[in-house]
Amino acid sequence: MPKFSVTYETWSPDDIAAGDTDTRGFIAQGVSLRDAIREVGGFAPEPSASRISEARWFTHHAYDEDYRTGAVEARSLHVPDSVTDASRRRIARLLGCRVPRI
Repeated sequence: MPKFSVTYETWSPDDIAAGDTDTRGFIAQGVSLRDAIREVGGFAPEPSASRISEARWFTHHAYDEDYRTGAVEARSLHVPDSVTDASRRRIARLLGCRVPRI
């Protein structure tokens, strides 16, 4: 069974102005799809490619926001290379991404 990873990046207003962030890392590694989906949250994350079947990860850009500091956390679900194109489309549907019909 494929194992998934979830990463995070936190972007402060200063990071956005500089064009990069130093605050990034793993939330989970080697977890089931169910656990990875739970960690990345909902709200139709954006795929890393315009064709869903080629997406290597799905990013939820506004996972959390700290209104005091203006920092925004993004989380990404990383799909293992062994997952087929058809399964990537199924994962996209589970995540709530709009998947065009073929």
